[in-house]
Amino acid sequence: MGSLVKGVMIHESLLIHDYATPSLHSSAHSLLRKLRHSNLHIGISFSPSLPHNKVSVLKKMAMEYSFDCFLLDDESSVDGVNEITLSWGGIGGKILFLVPSDKKVAFGQLSNLGWIIVVFDVEGAGACESSGVVCISKLEELPMIICASIRKAIGDGVVTVGYIMKPSREEDFAKRGAFPMNPSPNGLMFLPLTFELPLQSQLQLVDIVLHKATDEIISVDLSGSSESSNRITFSAGMQELQRYMEHHSDCFAIDPLDKIYPVLDRLKIQQILLGLDALNKERCRAIRGPHFLKVNGFNDPDLAQSLSEAKLSLPSIVKPQVACGVADAHSMAITFRVEDFKDLNVPLPAIVQEYVDHSSTIFKIYVLGEQVFYAVKKSIPNADVLTKSSERNELRPLLFDSLKSLPTSTGHSTGADSIKTNVNSFDLELVTDAANWLARKLDLTIFGFDVVIQEGTSDHVIVDVNYLPSFKEVPDDIAVPAFWNAIRHKFESRKRR
Repeated sequence: MGSLVKGVMIHESLLIHDYATPSLHSSAHSLLRKLRHSNLHIGISFSPSLPHNKVSVLKKMAMEYSFDCFLLDDESSVDGVNEITLSWGGIGGKILFLVPSDKKVAFGQLSNLGWIIVVFDVEGAGACESSGVVCISKLEELPMIICASIRKAIGDGVVTVGYIMKPSREEDFAKRGAFPMNPSPNGLMFLPLTFELPLQSQLQLVDIVLHKATDEIISVDLSGSSESSNRITFSAGMQELQRYMEHHSDCFAIDPLDKIYPVLDRLKIQQILLGLDALNKERCRAIRGPHFLKVNGFNDPDLAQSLSEAKLSLPSIVKPQVACGVADAHSMAITFRVEDFKDLNVPLPAIVQEYVDHSSTIFKIYVLGEQVFYAVKKSIPNADVLTKSSERNELRPLLFDSLKSLPTSTGHSTGADSIKTNVNSFDLELVTDAANWLARKLDLTIFGFDVVIQEGTSDHVIVDVNYLPSFKEVPDDIAVPAFWNAIRHKFESRKRR
């Protein structure tokens, strides 16, 4: 068993494109973002002959990414090693050094000290194989080299989690320490997957895949009656990923793509939530989904009767049937009069959903494997408050994007007593039972849902279900280990099967 990679050094010439007007190479920014939260020591090397103004640019960049800067002379590179080792506290593992091809000979001697030399050489991959160093032609390959080296040192004791999601979401998870390349305490190592490289070569290093497939949706068509899998179009990269896992059973997703289809469809979720009635026997409180009605058009002359038959009163909240993955999935409205449904600016087909008075308090529930967490947040005012506020606008529908801002009422503020009453009414045991029921029903490992408590009845109403939420309201020292444990447990249970 070899030593783990504990540090990564990058030669400055591979990062800065132009010192006159300093900018990163096109691929460098993405690489540095991934390394920043890798739980590895990261450093940038530069020559003593580098002009002062260029050194200033490097140090400023290093500070931005929380990296270290080290002098490392081409001619006496061994002399700089002691400073690096001392600065990184003895490190206790190997250092991987990424250098340009013209520095291969100068820094190659560091391999005698146990360093792993990685040469960035667009042209000469074959030349590297015989010289005892590793060669890459794209900076995006570096995380693969790091993970392959760690895996070689640990062997089967580490589980490699390949993950794919949009950069902003990846950053949110990574900065909380959720995606370390240096293995977690329970033996997980995270490898960022990229569609910029052939997927097969990346997935050969991966044991299990974590995805936010909704970030890779091209289109969703819920107007027909075909199966969900035929109505959702993913990006070419996500389709390739799916095909690979279908033909390589040793690489599988924590939650397969077909398991998230119900979460994309608000109608399907509402229908599934009807099954919660089984949990309400012999309980003083009920947990349920809201009353709902699917509409294919807002000009139906029988709409008022259909609303009544669905136990819907006004105001009601109107949502697109498509729950996520497309631009207007969160374009919603609150309607106060039946006549205002006519030509309503909400994408069709749509779901008209019961508006539940809930004292402006919503409970965010996070399910991470077998653990359930919750957070309390402020929400939309009660119906009477919204109605009174909307009277100033002739009770026209309130249009909003739920990802950007929620309807509020001028001069209205939720009293602390109302929020406290709602929190005191929160039944964690009931919600946990519902979470476990949903986990079995949906066959999902990591998901979330929103609960409001209805005034008067204390019914716990699930108003939204989503896949792979950020769980950012849960403290990192609690949420991240639970996140890791959920992944590890899923991997082990799947392997046993």
